[in-house]
Amino acid sequence: MTGKPILLIVEDDPGLQRQLTWCFDAYEVLIASGKEEAITLLRRHEPSVVLQDLGLPPDPEGVSAGFEALTEILTLAPHTKVIVVTGNNDRDNAVRAVGAGACDFYQKPIDVDVLRLIVARAFHIHALEQQNRELREMQAGSTLEGIIATDPAMSHVCKLIEKVAPADVSVLLLGESGTGKELLAKAIHRLSTRRDGKFVAINCAAIPEQLLESELFGHERGAFTGAIKQVLGKAEVAAGGTLFLDEIGDLPIGLQPKLLRFLQDRTIERIGGRQVIPIDVRIICATNQNLESRIAEGHFRQDLFFRVSEVAIRVPPLRERAGAPTVLAHAFLHRFGALHGRPRRGFTREAIEALESYNWPGNIRELENRVKTAVILAEDPMITVADLALPAATSSASPLNLREARAAAEKQAVAAVVASTEGNLSRAAELLGVSRPTLYDLVERYKINVPK
Repeated sequence: MTGKPILLIVEDDPGLQRQLTWCFDAYEVLIASGKEEAITLLRRHEPSVVLQDLGLPPDPEGVSAGFEALTEILTLAPHTKVIVVTGNNDRDNAVRAVGAGACDFYQKPIDVDVLRLIVARAFHIHALEQQNRELREMQAGSTLEGIIATDPAMSHVCKLIEKVAPADVSVLLLGESGTGKELLAKAIHRLSTRRDGKFVAINCAAIPEQLLESELFGHERGAFTGAIKQVLGKAEVAAGGTLFLDEIGDLPIGLQPKLLRFLQDRTIERIGGRQVIPIDVRIICATNQNLESRIAEGHFRQDLFFRVSEVAIRVPPLRERAGAPTVLAHAFLHRFGALHGRPRRGFTREAIEALESYNWPGNIRELENRVKTAVILAEDPMITVADLALPAATSSASPLNLREARAAAEKQAVAAVVASTEGNLSRAAELLGVSRPTLYDLVERYKINVPK
């Protein structure tokens, strides 16, 4: 073997065998004329992608043998991406094949350029899913447990957290709702010198103002009506560990001076008490608010802002994380499939395109909910766009001609692979099945941003 990505072509026409072998010279091409030979090559070489004609002997005019081969290939190698080739105008069998687990289809007559793109996309999807499986295996020993960072933006956040965690400074996590700020706060705690202490969280936006002070600092018996016993506040409970103040931007303005005093002196007084209690605790805060705007509007104290943001880390929204929706969706698919006893084979091509093109206003929380619902309710092994309740991916305008359509598809494929490999052009060239000089030319031609 040459070390190139392996493509298995299942086709009984000798002429087409030669044509396809020639046009896929960027891959290690294996040829099988029927089901038995295909299964033998599948077992021996474990190809990432199979390009299979549905019309195979002994039923070359029908599709029964082709569907038998498809079923057996996916049973033996469920992670293999199968692209079925159908006869002209045979859309019904193509759709049926995708429903049975094929990742894509192509209708004859063959256009070599279009078929190359379809095959390259299948290799890309296979690589993303393989990366996701490897991440799951590594996750148990990961310092940032539960966090999947395959994109440059989130990888940068994880590096910052690894650096700041051992330093006993206040950290402010900034990001939209649903981006996983509490998960990151817990990672900071686990990597800190306070890992053996408690991690105590309080949502400043979820507790009424009249109760929030008591939740934070505690109260003495008889301090107010209904205070029938002494209660320790969250700050005191977290002593020796980490106190996480979520949605700090919604902290009532009247309570902010008391929190500031606590952060300056590291002491508290319970409501109704006179004893000054020293508290040794690390503070991590998070908010989805623009605190600078809140300060300008008079809703947040500037001196408090400086206290809670000794180190500020911006958590990017999901829409800014190229390739992340697909990887995260597969992780959720695996988790919920095992949890609910409904294993799924994966996502259809259209579903993956929808995952990557959707804006994700609810970020990771929304993605998790959509995949969970799809796993429970889907009727087929492959999760579809309809199962995810997402709009189908559409281009903003129709291409001028076929050349323009090919260029747009090529640019999208190259940009996606470059992003998913975090700028490793050697790996990207390998996944795309082109030489490094060819990839450099494509990056320059389409002005593709390469992550550093």
